[in-house]
Amino acid sequence: MKLFNRARPKRHLDPHDELTAGQHVLVFTWEIFKVVVISLAIIIPVRYFLIKPFYVKGASMEPNFHDYEYLIIDELTYRFNEPQRGDVVVFRYPLDRGQFFIKRVVGLPGETITVGNGQVYITSAQNNSHTPLFEPYLAPATRTSGDAVFALSDNEYLLLGDNRDSSLDSRYFGPVKSDDIVGRTLLRGWPLNRAGLLLNDVNYSTQ
Repeated sequence: MKLFNRARPKRHLDPHDELTAGQHVLVFTWEIFKVVVISLAIIIPVRYFLIKPFYVKGASMEPNFHDYEYLIIDELTYRFNEPQRGDVVVFRYPLDRGQFFIKRVVGLPGETITVGNGQVYITSAQNNSHTPLFEPYLAPATRTSGDAVFALSDNEYLLLGDNRDSSLDSRYFGPVKSDDIVGRTLLRGWPLNRAGLLLNDVNYSTQ
């Protein structure tokens, strides 16, 4: 009778096999802690320096933005580029910087903006002609009330609401400085039937 000596296969031990129950809890807690720290390291800069959520309050931007719509604001673009005419921006209310308003960029730095006869007129530094502003985003037959002239400095913007009859805007509190502009609207998240990217696709070159 032949005997065969079968060597038992070597077992590769997992270091965790020798841990006690309490040590398992500590390892699990440490792993969770690392996940939380890494997540916060990603989320906090995005939340406070890149994008920010806002709710629309009021009817000043109708028909394009309605009360209680949920928006995501892009705070990064204006760190590298200047606001453009037609951009819808969130900014600090000049008379109470703790409040945030949403309006549309109508006048750019260096321009002279005239409001009169129900119309907005642009006089640029390069072109002294008194040109009426083409505003296709307004509801039909909308007139811009007021009678004023705004000479914008190198860091000032004229911001108006799309609902010109129900908007507290630059016609009342004056131009807004670039430092007070928080960012531009990027995404509408709510309501779902109106959700999507918000792009400035106004072609002012055809006015």
